[in-house]
Amino acid sequence: MAKLFEPFEIKEVVFKNRIVMAPMCMYQSDKEDGQVTDWHRIHYPTRAVGGVGLIITEATAVQPQGRISARDLGIWDDAHIEGQSEIVRLMKQNGAKTGIQLAHAGRKATVDGDIYSASALAFDDSYKLPKAMSSQDIEETIEAFQLGAIRAKKAGFDVIELHGAHGYLLNQFLSPLTNRRTDEYGGSAENRYRLLGKVIDAVNEVWDGPLFVRISAHDYSEGGMTADQYVEMCQWMKQQGVDLIDVSSGAVVPARIPVFPGYQVAFAETIKKETPIATGAVGLITSPLHAEEILQNNRADMVFLARELLRDPYWAYTAAKELNAEITAPEPYKRGWL
Repeated sequence: MAKLFEPFEIKEVVFKNRIVMAPMCMYQSDKEDGQVTDWHRIHYPTRAVGGVGLIITEATAVQPQGRISARDLGIWDDAHIEGQSEIVRLMKQNGAKTGIQLAHAGRKATVDGDIYSASALAFDDSYKLPKAMSSQDIEETIEAFQLGAIRAKKAGFDVIELHGAHGYLLNQFLSPLTNRRTDEYGGSAENRYRLLGKVIDAVNEVWDGPLFVRISAHDYSEGGMTADQYVEMCQWMKQQGVDLIDVSSGAVVPARIPVFPGYQVAFAETIKKETPIATGAVGLITSPLHAEEILQNNRADMVFLARELLRDPYWAYTAAKELNAEITAPEPYKRGWL
């Protein structure tokens, strides 16, 4: 069997294949209240029908001021559980495992009111100037991630992913380009990691399922983080019980990024081999043969698809045909999936 369609197990959760839908913001909460809408009820289950093994829903804010936009999904209130539970049910009844990405935008938030970051540095001239987080702000945010994990568990998700990439809050603490603090949360790698480490510990107190962390493994800017530097932090994550690193890159500061098919795969390979820990590869992976190559050469353990699954919700079916793999068709589609 093609490795892309081999099962993969983490903490007794069995994913039917190695195909993951990466989190992609939809900006479809229409009342600025973080609630699930009909868009989500259709969008995510469609990819489950299409054969994706794990669907990780979009960045979901653990605090209102941590939203990327006012139309982000939220998990900061118990009122969000019902809607999240509904999309979980719809995805699971169509054969997919489900994940939620717990997130805080930090200085990249575009909502009204104050926004926060590791240091009082704006992303660029088009963004607001954030406030440097106080110790109390940090403790409240750690608690917010923990409460988000509790709500995610109540909603029935199989996987939690912590968003430590793309220049959002946790990433802002990790990178020396955005963290100029002189207290226990700034300076050394150990100090810059401290917030993420405390969030992981807080989540682990209430969550016993698979735990992923998304990182930006390269800042593409002088003085920034690289995959080799992230190896040490990923070793700390593994020691804390993180199961898989979702390896992306960039977006912590404005930078020119050389983009080509699989441009981030080498970072996933470095993290996987040098930590060692399971990794997910993401970044302009569109071809089934490319996805299979990544897995066969042990460069990553799962393949995360993003925009390709927007273009083709049935990519798993397409890949199965190309790789001569057999997959189970949804009962109503059996006459068509020949």
